[in-house]
Amino acid sequence: MQAKGMEFTVGLFVVAGLLALAMLALKVGNIQVLNAGETYAVTADFNDIGSLKPKAPVTVAGVRIGRVARITVDPVTYRAIVTLDILKKYRFPRDSSASIQTAGLLGEQFVSLSPGGSRRDLKNGGKIRITQSAIILEKIISQLLYSKAGHASGHN
Repeated sequence: MQAKGMEFTVGLFVVAGLLALAMLALKVGNIQVLNAGETYAVTADFNDIGSLKPKAPVTVAGVRIGRVARITVDPVTYRAIVTLDILKKYRFPRDSSASIQTAGLLGEQFVSLSPGGSRRDLKNGGKIRITQSAIILEKIISQLLYSKAGHASGHN
């Protein structure tokens, strides 16, 4: 009888461990299981999105308020069109701005919103017109190295 109790306890630990691993995999994979609420969609155009990916966080003041729904390319301007799903409980003025930021030096990229001052809010299907593209660290480093090489050889 005592062996059955031990087997049951070991079984519970195994199930708990598997659940913990599943939750960790979902967290690392940036997958949301439970819907945090209803959302509305807005778009923002960027010249360069860096390594921004669908499901990346959308934040304001460091607080996650939505996710990147999809990323497409405008066939006329060749700019990246980023669709953001924002929780309905967060309303933003029409003149809000969006920028692509990086978490830490080499972390994941996300969209950061800065509220504007307009009395009218963005609606479902609205567009954020003020955007700042991603800062690409590799481009900055290569420009710096090219600049330094030009100074070293006497060219300006």
